[in-house]
Amino acid sequence: MDLEGGDSPWGDVPSQSKPAQGGDPSSTAKDTEPTPQSATLTTPRSPHGRGPRTPRKISAQATKLEAVDDSLDPLGPLGDKSFPSIPSYPDQGPTPPRKESFASRNVRPTSSTSQSSGGGLMGSADLDDEEQAVRARIKGPPPVQAPGEPPKRQTQPSIPVEQAAKPSFEITVGDPHKVGDITSSHIVYQVRTKTTSKAYRQPEFTVSRRYRDFLWLYNSLHSNNPGVVVPPPPEKQAVGRFDTNFVESRRAALERMLNKIAAHNILQHDGDLKIFLESDTFNLDVKNKENREPDLGQSKGMFSSLGLSVGGPGKFVEHDDWFHDRKIYLDALENQLRGLMKAIDTVVAQRKGLSEAANDFSASLHSLATVELSPALSGPLEGLSDLQLRIKELYERQAQQDVLTLGITIDEYIRLIGSVKMAFTQRQKSFHNWHAAENELQKRKHSQDKLLRQGKSQQDRLNQAAADVADAERKVHQTRLLFEDMGRVMRNELEKFEKEKVEDFKSGVETFLESAVEAQKELIELWETFLLQLDSSDEDTNTYYKPVGPSESGPASSDTGHEAQPAATEQES
Repeated sequence: MDLEGGDSPWGDVPSQSKPAQGGDPSSTAKDTEPTPQSATLTTPRSPHGRGPRTPRKISAQATKLEAVDDSLDPLGPLGDKSFPSIPSYPDQGPTPPRKESFASRNVRPTSSTSQSSGGGLMGSADLDDEEQAVRARIKGPPPVQAPGEPPKRQTQPSIPVEQAAKPSFEITVGDPHKVGDITSSHIVYQVRTKTTSKAYRQPEFTVSRRYRDFLWLYNSLHSNNPGVVVPPPPEKQAVGRFDTNFVESRRAALERMLNKIAAHNILQHDGDLKIFLESDTFNLDVKNKENREPDLGQSKGMFSSLGLSVGGPGKFVEHDDWFHDRKIYLDALENQLRGLMKAIDTVVAQRKGLSEAANDFSASLHSLATVELSPALSGPLEGLSDLQLRIKELYERQAQQDVLTLGITIDEYIRLIGSVKMAFTQRQKSFHNWHAAENELQKRKHSQDKLLRQGKSQQDRLNQAAADVADAERKVHQTRLLFEDMGRVMRNELEKFEKEKVEDFKSGVETFLESAVEAQKELIELWETFLLQLDSSDEDTNTYYKPVGPSESGPASSDTGHEAQPAATEQES
């Protein structure tokens, strides 16, 4: 027992912890009596025995005490808790390495406060090692999560700004004016754009465009976006293209076209639309674009990248019932809209005929009023002539409103059905290209099998045949994916077409009815005003003829008196 107590202090530790628990005091005195050094060892254990109150292990503290005890025995000053012992701490050997390793582990500076609040240098040294070990285990996950945060911040800006912000466009086409000489005269429009899109240099800008520029935009958008229904421009017209009514209807149709294109979630991001709306050197930019992309026609884009021709022989047979039904429906809808357009044209022609008839009627009344010598009759005739002139203007304005409200909507959807049919044509061409690629693949596989059956072919020919087969398989896969993607795009476009058709026709019919009601109200107001004027003129005429009777002869005066009685009766009535 004495040897164990003299060789190592491990035996003294449980001997001193037992009295605190109510053990035998005699056994404690026998263990501590032989050597005073053990007493000195157990003396600092009492302040350091506060360790069991925390989750730290006592065995690790005892190991550190034994190692430091061999060097310089600082237990006395620690037990005194005197401040003069603190300046000697930097002179100790083991401390600087702990500080360097502590800093190299990137542990928070709060451990320095734990060193100062530890109550002693040795206790703080032991606590630092344990705290470093615990913090190394606890703080391990944050460095793993920290590198994961920057990718999250990078993926959020990677979302296109245009889709996140949903830019708005407000486009107006106005100020149509004729430019050029007799041979090259044409109408130029001012296209003003207000947008919240960050893809444009300014939020507001204005450019000048002519009709063929709108037509270029339509063809470019169709080529760039197969399967998308592009809002079309109005059709060309060789005769009467400088007429005021025709120019106004075309201006309205071009404005509706641009606003629908800018509101489309796919077309609004097209580069050609940006060139059309923003470029001040439009013709030069178009020429440069055509030089960079010579295949600007229908073979541009996906098919030209695969080295395939756009057209395809043979008749296309629709195997999808959904597209088959939609095609039949669109054909019937086009026929109905064309019939309705003819009826609207007839109504407009009748209104113009009424306007011309009112003009002729007004001219005849004016001629009669100038010939009639009686003021009682010539005045109302002249007023009725002026009324017919105003009715003529009303009929002309109503005919123009019929064209701009319901007529332009019908004409727009007839042209939109043409765009839908063009999308169907692109889908058919995509189908032919897919099957053409499959036929090419079968030919190359047949050639490869023929080479393999010969058995005497060179290896390079076999490798080339295998490469050709792989290339043909890649083209078949890509053309099939393009055909399927175009089908999905067209489904969405046709559903959008149906929704917009209902909204546009509802708005067009409502505007048509409102304009018709306003025109009828104005016409009724014109007739009521004219009747009131006639009544007032009749009263003036009666008062005018009363003084004429006495100046005439007897029989005339008797006639006058005879005529004055009904006038009085009329006034009383």
